[in-house]
Parts: sequence; C-alpha cells; structure tokens
Amino acid sequence: MRNTRRLTVLLASFALAAAAFAEEGAKSSWHMNGELEESCSCDAACPCWWGSHPTQMACSGVQVLFIEKGSYGGVPLDGLAIAGFAESPEGKSMTESVGDWNFEYLYLDAKANASQRAALEKIAGQVFPPIPPERKKIRYVPITRTKEGQTHRVTLGQYGSFSAHLLPGGLGGTPKISNPPLAEPIHKEWSQGITEKQAYDDAKKWDFANTNYMFGSFDVTSADYEKFAAEMEKAMKEKKK
Repeated sequence: MRNTRRLTVLLASFALAAAAFAEEGAKSSWHMNGELEESCSCDAACPCWWGSHPTQMACSGVQVLFIEKGSYGGVPLDGLAIAGFAESPEGKSMTESVGDWNFEYLYLDAKANASQRAALEKIAGQVFPPIPPERKKIRYVPITRTKEGQTHRVTLGQYGSFSAHLLPGGLGGTPKISNPPLAEPIHKEWSQGITEKQAYDDAKKWDFANTNYMFGSFDVTSADYEKFAAEMEKAMKEKKK
C-alpha cells in the first residue's frame, strides 16, 4: 500500500512536469541528439529512478547534455551544451520532489549566440523539470568535456566539475539500465558508472567522491515530450479510477 501511494505521488509529480513540457513544446518544434553525462551524490545506481529514497539525506548532482546535432525551429544547435545542477529536499528523491527541488541552476553554453541561447533556454525548460522561479538561475559558461582512457571529465566554467568512469559488466561490456519505472525520453537507457569526484560551488557548495555516474546517448524531439506528457496524464487518470 505504501509503495502504491508513493507511486501515485511520483506520477503526479511527473504529470505536472510533463504538462509544463507540453505547454512549452507547443511553441516551437525541436530535435537534438548527443550524449548525456550525469553525476549525483547517491550510491550507484541512483535509487531515485526506482522511486526509492536517495542514499544521502538529499540527491545532489548535475546532468549535462552535449548536443551533437540539433535545431530549435530554424536555429541550429550543433556542438552546444546544456547543464543543470539541482538538489532534492532532504529525505526525498529527485523524482519524488519534481517541482519542489531546493534549487535548479541552469548552465547554458557560453559559445552560443543570442538566438541559440534563447533556444537552449526553451529546450532546458522542457527537458529539465519545472521549478519556482525564485529557486532557479541561468548562467552562461564554458561547458567542456574530455575523455582520457576510461575517464570522462566535465567542467562548467568556475562553478562545477566532475570526473567519472564506466563500470565493467560481469559478463563483459558495460552494465546498462534500460526503461526504469520513472524513465523519461532522455533517460530511457544509460550505461552505469562511478563518479570519481564532483565539486560544485554556486547555489550550494559540495565536494564528494565514489558516487553515481550515468552516461548515455539521446535522440529526442519536442514530439517525444508531448507524447510523454500524454502518457503521464493517462497514467494519472488510471490511478484515480
């Protein structure tokens, strides 16, 4: 019963986020493909995606979208990046507290021109969950990544950075997580790894090591998020029956 109530809360949170995605997405169509780099303070694998509590008091971390090819309306976005640092309230997972995070600061690629910055901000408003404006800030910073052997290093200007590597699978290759209960279009599948170190100094200050790391590829459109919104709305209606 407790798990059922919790799932209902989670679906409600996702439905609110999905509604925001759909409302924003209706304004202009977009498409982007690229790679996801994500690191958080939970032990690997992050339990938030399964509707469980974070392994620390809160889930704190960052997701970075490196766009290989993309466009918003007629605005090209090739080679740009979007990132978001966020933190859940204590005792609540990221997914459970969608719309009520302690903060969500967006970091948009400093090399983008004015039109591209506006487009990146619009897309960020759709693929990152909504949050009250007083808990949100937008900064324009250099977003860089290097890959040295098995280690990926990501830096967001002066504000934050992390290094991480993928884990080896027991039968070879890399362990993958596919379609967890709270998946959304960008997070439908990823390879699992370990954050070697993450540092952040902006909305809050933290420094942690040996925690969760996720690496994946994405190929998503505004239509995918409209579909996601419709599915969440349908799931909520089924729960109310």
